[in-house]
Amino acid sequence: MLPGILEQTHEWVSERLPTGGTAVDATMGNGHDLRFLADHVGNAGRVFGFDIQEEAVTRSRLRLEKESLAHRVVLFHDSHEKMKHHLYSQGVLHIDAAMFNLGYLPHGDPAITTQPEATLDAMRQAAEMLHPGGILTAVLYTGHPGGQTEADRVLMWLEELDPKQYQTVRYQILNREHAPLLTAVCKR
Repeated sequence: MLPGILEQTHEWVSERLPTGGTAVDATMGNGHDLRFLADHVGNAGRVFGFDIQEEAVTRSRLRLEKESLAHRVVLFHDSHEKMKHHLYSQGVLHIDAAMFNLGYLPHGDPAITTQPEATLDAMRQAAEMLHPGGILTAVLYTGHPGGQTEADRVLMWLEELDPKQYQTVRYQILNREHAPLLTAVCKR
């Protein structure tokens, strides 16, 4: 059996995010990826999380506290498009990994979704900040209003990246309608 989208995402990030590394969860949601990153970087690592919804920040904080990982993470109740500003203010100039899980907050308000322009701006910032060998992943969901448009815009951006600087890939289950699509950018 092939790994699911989230399992594959974690596998790819695990291969490129060192213990003691620096990572970003650009869309905290319920804190699952944030917990994965905080666990993976260890006590010497740093993780930064972003979400525009206070509910997502609260859920993520509670998950991290329950797992005794909160000390490894800085949470920002702000848009991921302000990533570079917040990271620079923390003295962070480069990152090893960035994870995006687009769409809306599970069990939240489905009318509040990631937006293509903000997402692309954040992805550009993250790609620019990646160390050589670093990875940016994005799980794209197309089954909600605006999801297909955002996915199409992200895919177009990925195809336009300079192949001398970045390698891009996509992974998707093809025989399932509206299956999420995993994309990754690795900096050379």
